[in-house]
Amino acid sequence: MGERTPPAGRRSRLISSLVLGQRDREVTLDQERGILAWRDPQPPPHRGQESCAVPTSEIIAVEETEIDKKQSNSGKWQKMAKPHAFTVYYVKRTHHHRWRCDDVTFGCINEQLCNQWIHALKELLDLQTSRPKHLLVYVNPYGGKKQGEKIYEQKVAPLFSLASISTDVIVTEHANHARHNLLEVNLEKYDGIVCVGGDGMFSEVMHGLIGRTQEDSGIDQNNPKAPLVQCNIRIGIIPAGSTDCTCFSTVGINDPVTSALHIIVGDTQPLDVSSVHRNDTFLKYFVSLLGYGFYGDLLKDSEGKRWMGPARYDLSGFKAFLSHHYYEGTISILPASHTVGSPRDKKHCKTGCSICKQSKQQLEKKQQNHGKEIKEDEEGEWKVIKGKFLAISAANISCACRRSLKGLSPAAHLADGSADLILVRKCSRINFLRYLIRHKNQDDQFDFAFVEVYRIKKFQFTSKNLEYGDSDVKDMEKNHFSHVRRDHPACCCIPPRSTWNCDGETLDSSTIEVKVHCQLMKLFARGIEKESTQEAIHKQLC
Repeated sequence: MGERTPPAGRRSRLISSLVLGQRDREVTLDQERGILAWRDPQPPPHRGQESCAVPTSEIIAVEETEIDKKQSNSGKWQKMAKPHAFTVYYVKRTHHHRWRCDDVTFGCINEQLCNQWIHALKELLDLQTSRPKHLLVYVNPYGGKKQGEKIYEQKVAPLFSLASISTDVIVTEHANHARHNLLEVNLEKYDGIVCVGGDGMFSEVMHGLIGRTQEDSGIDQNNPKAPLVQCNIRIGIIPAGSTDCTCFSTVGINDPVTSALHIIVGDTQPLDVSSVHRNDTFLKYFVSLLGYGFYGDLLKDSEGKRWMGPARYDLSGFKAFLSHHYYEGTISILPASHTVGSPRDKKHCKTGCSICKQSKQQLEKKQQNHGKEIKEDEEGEWKVIKGKFLAISAANISCACRRSLKGLSPAAHLADGSADLILVRKCSRINFLRYLIRHKNQDDQFDFAFVEVYRIKKFQFTSKNLEYGDSDVKDMEKNHFSHVRRDHPACCCIPPRSTWNCDGETLDSSTIEVKVHCQLMKLFARGIEKESTQEAIHKQLC
């Protein structure tokens, strides 16, 4: 991934006897396979062969190391006339997708051998072309528990410095500071953008980058049929918010150090983005959740309780559940016929996901057959659904987080060009509770008669409010109630309406049009690694 082939004629393998701790180790650098390994050539009889291996793609840095007097006067070091050593810093996997920076120091018999190893390792690191050298960093000091600056300075900046990554850091001062700044900054200077904060901060950076890319390409974002141009610069997410859903769903854990290491090694993960329009006017983009009804009511109520921190979601969620409001409307969906998976196939999106790759290829074939501008009547048959709904949710990704390890749609994919549309029809309060509980256990949360799920490419929603012929429902209600007596039966005829939860931001619109844009952007991530991959690599390492 992002590596160049070693130059012809260069030695493909370097083997030396080096000192590790108090014992000799046979250390091998396989330059063709990209692996640094070391083993004890003469292990004690009561212990088996000890060996360790590190992919050079996950080596963070190599440095010459000073040996202190106490160390040089002990064990194997004492036999060296003038000890020389070098330290290798590398990624070490622990548990639950958590990464840490570990290091190992090797002693060499002379300076020439030490320099030979340092040169060989650094030469391999230089071949990692996907690694960033210069980053633009936005830090939100207000999100979550207001720890953004502290997290960056203490946990992330030292790692970037170790990896010789230079940074330009901007601490945001107000909402949309990063979004507006990205419309003016010279992006050609940077290999990536890093946002330190929660889902709201990521959304701000994403909107700025996508908007800048479309503006530079002459694309009108207000046109819902416009083919958007892919953003080539990657975004890294350092989690410092309340939920950090996007980070959790693409890395597997909300941990600043883990995310920083994914950025350093230059990981790349394509990501679908959905656009929301109303009457040929662009409203917002989202990458995780667009929710109406329960999730919209929850968010709207929590906005006035930010002083409570993450606990506000529990209180607002309880209130939304007790209110048990349902909303009437019409939903038109366009199935994602290019995808090779389904929302209920239990095939979760993992690193190097084959479903994402195949779905992308299928979509490209359709675009080649019909041209970039595919007419809607050639895309497939629209399905119209009417009813009363407790919740309407569009999940671009699984939407997993620490509160819900499965997420809203466990089999949703990161980059297959589709979203999972979940419709929860009006049902009893106890049945709705059963549905919510299944987000935290192993049961199929879609296995209810009142729940429907579709994998879609587009969808449109119209609230029943619009049957009254006024697109501005607030003005309609104001005019209506100012002319009708409170005891008049017509006062009860206007159906209630909810608010959209768009990646944690409220969106007031009773009619919307949503379209999924396949792999519109890229993250410094690699998706969630399979447990078997985690275990195999963990066994290789010391």
